[in-house]
Amino acid sequence: MQYQKVLQMLNCTPYLSVGLDVGADFTWMSIMLPNGTLAGKPFKIAHSDPQSRELAVTKIKEAQEMYSLKSRCFLESTGIYHIPLLCFLRDKGFDCSVINPIITKNSTNMNVRKLHNDKFDSKKAAKVGLDASLKTSIVPDEEIIGLRNMVRDYYYYKDMQSAIVLKLNAELRVSFPAYLQVFSKVTALTSLKLLEMYPLAADMLAAPKDEVIKTIRETARFGEKYALAKYDALHAAAEDAAVFGRALPSSALRIKLYIGTYREYQKHLDSILEELHKAVDGLQGKPVYGQICLIQSLRGVGFLSAVVLIAEMGSFDLFPSPRKLFAYFGLDPGVNDSGKFKGDRVHMSKRGSSLARRVLHMVAVNNLKVGKGTKAPVNPVIYDYYIHKCTSKKKMVAVGAVMHKICNIIFAMLRDNKPFEIITPEEHCKRYAAGHPESVAATV
Repeated sequence: MQYQKVLQMLNCTPYLSVGLDVGADFTWMSIMLPNGTLAGKPFKIAHSDPQSRELAVTKIKEAQEMYSLKSRCFLESTGIYHIPLLCFLRDKGFDCSVINPIITKNSTNMNVRKLHNDKFDSKKAAKVGLDASLKTSIVPDEEIIGLRNMVRDYYYYKDMQSAIVLKLNAELRVSFPAYLQVFSKVTALTSLKLLEMYPLAADMLAAPKDEVIKTIRETARFGEKYALAKYDALHAAAEDAAVFGRALPSSALRIKLYIGTYREYQKHLDSILEELHKAVDGLQGKPVYGQICLIQSLRGVGFLSAVVLIAEMGSFDLFPSPRKLFAYFGLDPGVNDSGKFKGDRVHMSKRGSSLARRVLHMVAVNNLKVGKGTKAPVNPVIYDYYIHKCTSKKKMVAVGAVMHKICNIIFAMLRDNKPFEIITPEEHCKRYAAGHPESVAATV
């Protein structure tokens, strides 16, 4: 295998490596010859200047003609800033690749001096680009990029909404402490409606009983008995706040502000989710649509989680083995060995998609839930696996192992195009021994 890699490097055609260090408003470009020397000085490309962009194209073409070599452009991934320049250069006919900034950051420094600026980073990108074994990133299709942007925006607003809920809870703990014990969630519809009308304990005590009960019945719709019980609990909490609570003059305004902001974020979330459904419905007939539907057959995975996993994955064809997918999601172990030292505190590398890991953690927790009425686990095989891991590992480590297992299941489902099916390890071994390797896709 190593011999084939060396042979491939020797037989590869030399090329000009164009390194581009991309910023928000401008990019530094360096052109490097196959022997590692620069062809001219680094050039600054102003994104908003058409002449600057065209001059950069001219410089690359002049270098190609002078040295009779083709060029390859290497741009560091910057999230969004590199996308316009990448598309611009590709439209001009150049071979462009995106490289992970971790690769250039950890590449061998070309200077003994401690030096870091945009010019030097463009040289490093060009130097890294000369490595024939360099692994570059694949830019997904526009549909996948659209889904990825929407799910990331969704969780952005979700996190901001969660921050507002924390601030609302904090305010109530000071001005109306016992209120948090009345409702299971402070963001319940009835709770928010009552807080809008009576933000302070004094307002609650002064409110007419019939009016409060009517509000509870209209929002909760659980009947007269439920409304009376909630009113009694609210009245007791308000009386307690007069003894153990401190309402500032600004408390009422802040509570109403937090509720208004929470609802505004909820409108954004609902809008994004509606657009996600439309976007996914528009992909019918394409492999991506089938993959999203397939993943939803796994217990604990809903529509949004399935879209997140596929969007963050980009293209399943890029992952020939489960280990590649583990590493992409940052579930691979970060090994720390040197000489005789063997690191025994191994953690997840967490270098991949943080959003995908977040969803995988949620899916793992959902598979470990136990039904309230039946007392039976949602996924008995995963639950047994978790209990077995807990005998020798800490609970959080065991949950990480379950995430790893879930990722393995998802890989098998997408590889074999088979929906999820709960199969015990013993049954799986029987099926496999009987000559049905296709059943691997649905096993745990």
